[in-house]
Amino acid sequence: MSSPNGGPPTHTYAAAGVDHDARRRFIERIAPIARSTHRPEVLSGVGPFGGLFQLGSYRQPVLVSSTDSVGTKVKIAALLDRFEGIGIDLVNQSVNDILTSGAEALFFLDYMASSTLTHDQKTAMVEGVAAACRDAGCALIGGETADMPDVYAEGDLDFVGFVVGVVERDAIIDGAAIREGDALLALPSSGLHTNGYSLVRRIFGVGIGGDRAEERTKLNRHYDELDGTLGEALLAPHRSYVTEVQAVSSKLKGITHITGGGLLDNVPRILPSGLGARIDRAAWQVPPIFELIAREGNVAEREMFRTFNMGLGLVLAVDPADVDAVRAAVPEALVVGEVVADAGERVTF
Repeated sequence: MSSPNGGPPTHTYAAAGVDHDARRRFIERIAPIARSTHRPEVLSGVGPFGGLFQLGSYRQPVLVSSTDSVGTKVKIAALLDRFEGIGIDLVNQSVNDILTSGAEALFFLDYMASSTLTHDQKTAMVEGVAAACRDAGCALIGGETADMPDVYAEGDLDFVGFVVGVVERDAIIDGAAIREGDALLALPSSGLHTNGYSLVRRIFGVGIGGDRAEERTKLNRHYDELDGTLGEALLAPHRSYVTEVQAVSSKLKGITHITGGGLLDNVPRILPSGLGARIDRAAWQVPPIFELIAREGNVAEREMFRTFNMGLGLVLAVDPADVDAVRAAVPEALVVGEVVADAGERVTF
């Protein structure tokens, strides 16, 4: 703006796109949302430079941490102005990652960066984070909201989470005990979770920088096989497996979270050297959203299985003698394969 005395123009941070007063009002708005997730071990409120968490009584505590982003799923959320679900995504994908070690999630932090998100949109994201944290029993103890004009274009954002959990050293699940002949059980996914969206966006022509109204129309198209719209299927939140794993953790030799890389890349991550996995492709029904993606994009089956979870969110390695007990405790668990000697390919069908 012009200087009142006719000199050089004056500048403010707010005029440059970063409004400290608006930021303070936003923090005041989300503080009670974060407090709703707090456990007794949380010693700090919202606002200090660092969150304080008092570690409880453990014999040999091992801290387990993970960080991840929602990836380009955020572009679908932005197009449809539906942000709470990606807050759920952010927490559950991270909590599931440390769950593979048998860890209990203690606390969570988030980072969101954008240039044009409204306070309502940001609040929806935090509300999703808080809801998932409450379900997982972990505390949202801090985070960062970065306004970054000229870095993020209109409608662009990034959303990153960081979780810390704990497991007793003698209760760590690391796959070391897996043997040939062990059964592989799987828990269903709730859709794509948070992987494969860069491919999906190109197949359907959404979130690729085109006309936003046209892209929204594509997302709002109803597909009979999905029993809903494409956008609804793509924004289905990443489910949590905390309750199911906690019910049977003592009987699990290994847990793998089927994220980027699908079954082909993730199952081998828990297998000792010399072992592979044989997956029975007929053991579960691949959800319609994946069949639609494969058909519309002419995507080869192997590419689908190394890009998407294909309907399986978690794979568990279990001693054959414990299969019935695990399935009794977690009825949705499906026997989808077995551990075999590695014959060159770590995963075969």
